[in-house]
Amino acid sequence: MRREGSYAEDMTGSASRDRLPAAAAGVAAALLGIGAGELTATLLAPSSSPFAVVGGFLIDGAPAWAKDTAIAWFGTGDKAALLTGIALVLLAAAGALGLLQRRFRGVGVAGFLVLGAAVAVLAPLRADAAPLSWLPAPVAGIVAALVVRALVRRLPDRETETASRDRATEPLSRDAGSVSRPTAPSSAAPHSTALRPAAPAADGPTRRRFLAWTAGAAAVGILATVAATAGRAGSVAVTAVRTALRLPKPAVAAAPIPAGAALKVDGISPLITPNADFYRIDTALVVPQVDPAQWRLRIHGLVAHEVTLTWDELLALPLVEAAATLSCVSNDVGGDLIGNAVWLGYPIRELLAKAQPAADADMVLSTSVDGFTAGTPIEALTDDRNALLAIGMNGRPLPIEHGFPVRMVVPGLYGYVSATKWVTDLEVTRFDRATAYWTARGWSARGPVKLESRIDVPKSGRALRAGDTVIAGVAWQPHAGVSAVEVQIDDGPWQRAELAPAISADTWVQWRLPWAATAGQHTLRCRATGADGTVQTADVAPPAPDGATGWHTIGVSVNA
Repeated sequence: MRREGSYAEDMTGSASRDRLPAAAAGVAAALLGIGAGELTATLLAPSSSPFAVVGGFLIDGAPAWAKDTAIAWFGTGDKAALLTGIALVLLAAAGALGLLQRRFRGVGVAGFLVLGAAVAVLAPLRADAAPLSWLPAPVAGIVAALVVRALVRRLPDRETETASRDRATEPLSRDAGSVSRPTAPSSAAPHSTALRPAAPAADGPTRRRFLAWTAGAAAVGILATVAATAGRAGSVAVTAVRTALRLPKPAVAAAPIPAGAALKVDGISPLITPNADFYRIDTALVVPQVDPAQWRLRIHGLVAHEVTLTWDELLALPLVEAAATLSCVSNDVGGDLIGNAVWLGYPIRELLAKAQPAADADMVLSTSVDGFTAGTPIEALTDDRNALLAIGMNGRPLPIEHGFPVRMVVPGLYGYVSATKWVTDLEVTRFDRATAYWTARGWSARGPVKLESRIDVPKSGRALRAGDTVIAGVAWQPHAGVSAVEVQIDDGPWQRAELAPAISADTWVQWRLPWAATAGQHTLRCRATGADGTVQTADVAPPAPDGATGWHTIGVSVNA
């Protein structure tokens, strides 16, 4: 017999046991719905991925400080962090919908349908929306709704579980309606079934079956999401075209790297950044897959002649090769959101010369295939710097994530106002008539790169042995150049470092300073002097709204 008071305890425990399976049903339904939506997006239009739609909406609505904080915390992993955050919030909401579906039949179903409909409304608002971009989200919502309904119906009810436990633990009664009392086992009936548990009804819902269905739904959803992600990342057509592409020989080759430009110091940033290590900061949660055969560039606006350029026409032009350093405005002092590469492309000034901009034009608004815009001062595109419509990076076609087939490279300006990837449109206009993506969110309109320097060696916080060592790093002010770097050890005098020859004024430069390190804790600082005599400021400023400033300062421990 059950003890007095056990009923209330059982009911409490049963309610607690109900909540977890119901929440699991909601999560499994969401995972299967996500998988269905992502697969649909991969087949129809990768940019219509429900995750990409929601993430793009959040990015577009985020203030400058939020972008800056995300990059400061996660660096080039900001997109992965955002998608992970969206997934966690969605799964928490899905768990809640599972609980609601268990308690109020139909509420969880309605919740998933509403979520799908909401994302479907947002999808066509994207700049790169396809005709069926609205479809993946409702597919995800409908699948999730059907699955949560089916799984919750498979949850065993409390009465069934209680009856099953009672039958499994109580002995069989001798007489109907009488209270059973345990009896000693008979020696004549060693195989008596008096204490054998009663089997639950074969056709009733069981927890084991529920768990199997839930785990299966979740597993299928995860596999579908992984398959969809892999399908987008490896866009067969575009990847194959890029792999087969052979870049034309430049009409003007890059200047040879001067002897001694690359210092032989372990740990210093490479003079030329490998493609795989080049930083990536942009707003594209789903990397655009652009077929070069379909690519077009339109130059219009305040021009005498509108210009249209195809991929084949671009390849036929006399291309220029040049090294240039690019930097993100979100780069903190001493940060690594900067890289130097050899680019192959066509001077933008030549294309603008064909279009003949109006005399009062002062800005070119560039637009990416995914709708991102950047406003570049027209003088930066028409002077003698190597502002390129680039197709190659370090001797290879642009990596897909770095703008394949075509991007802009403008030395001397932060990327948010100049380095548009997957570029398809150049509108000649004015700053008082057009506002670019990030300037509309509070960042400065023109974005010249600040004079900066960084200590690469030794690493901050790294312990050293006393004795002869070296302090080394890089300095940059693209399009202006660097003339000197100085280092301060603790609060001592500034010491002039050895400055390696620069490839050009458009690239960063390496530097080093020998140091006889003594035991103890030390503080190291560096500052650069520009080719125009400007000294790097000590004033500390955050990246927003026009780039971080201050001296890079690190602490090191030297052991005896």
